[in-house]
Amino acid sequence: MSQRMKLFIFLLIINLIMVVFYLIWNYIRRKEKIGSVWMKAVMMLLCPVTGPAFVFLSFLLFKLFSSQGMDLSDVVFSKDRKENFLRPDEEMERNMVSLEEALEVTDKKSLRTLMLNVIRGDYRNSLAAINLALNSEDSETAHYAASVLQDVLNDFRSKVQTDYLLCQEENEQQVENCIKLVEYMNPILEQQVLTNLEQRSMAERMQEVLQKAWELDKIKISSTVYEKVCQRLLEVKDYEKCTLWCDRAMEQYPGVLSSYTCQMKLYFSCGKKEKFFQVMQELRDSDIAIDNETLELIRTFM
Repeated sequence: MSQRMKLFIFLLIINLIMVVFYLIWNYIRRKEKIGSVWMKAVMMLLCPVTGPAFVFLSFLLFKLFSSQGMDLSDVVFSKDRKENFLRPDEEMERNMVSLEEALEVTDKKSLRTLMLNVIRGDYRNSLAAINLALNSEDSETAHYAASVLQDVLNDFRSKVQTDYLLCQEENEQQVENCIKLVEYMNPILEQQVLTNLEQRSMAERMQEVLQKAWELDKIKISSTVYEKVCQRLLEVKDYEKCTLWCDRAMEQYPGVLSSYTCQMKLYFSCGKKEKFFQVMQELRDSDIAIDNETLELIRTFM
């Protein structure tokens, strides 16, 4: 056997002894995960000399630098709450105006900047104003508006379809699913950004879903949900179904202002003065507090 072969076998034996010693040492210490120990042991066995050298140097560097005590002199463990005040963006605040007014601006750069600021924020409640930007003379502004509306309405249609199918499933959550769908549809429909045909179709689906919830358990339907459905049906001039839901709201919530205002708005739209004044008199005779919107409705009709 040559001298080199003897040296090679000697190194393998020394390496094996180091691996066994490493396993025994870690078994005694029990400070490292078994999986990690065996992974290093296999690496040391397959890579003689370099493997053990790597593990030893890593351990040595950890002991020299990472295991030193931390200087906590600058750390404060106080339980007192501190409030951080962020400076307002004065430049953007100075440029904030209503989108309707901004559309009258002839400066295309300012109009585009304002549109981008609107898009960066929560624009789901500003769709009606964004819809007006479709008729802007600036093609880029109109493109921004079209892109936003397309994204929001596509997501809206997709979710309505998915949740509508969910409402058809007969289970313990069916009533809640129906009511949740009505509440989801209302913020978009009340802004009237859909075409007349689609607006009517969505309002019909809205009342169809609520009809199923009413048949299953009408007690779970709140007065605000009744009001939302009545408003959407009134906007598409479906007076027959609107009358049905107004009567149901009054029957279930006779002591709530919205039950009266829904009927008053219905009779106001239909031009039925006698019934309007009848409901108004019933509201006056009740103990319900009248808000400014209702007072303004009464003044307009009278």
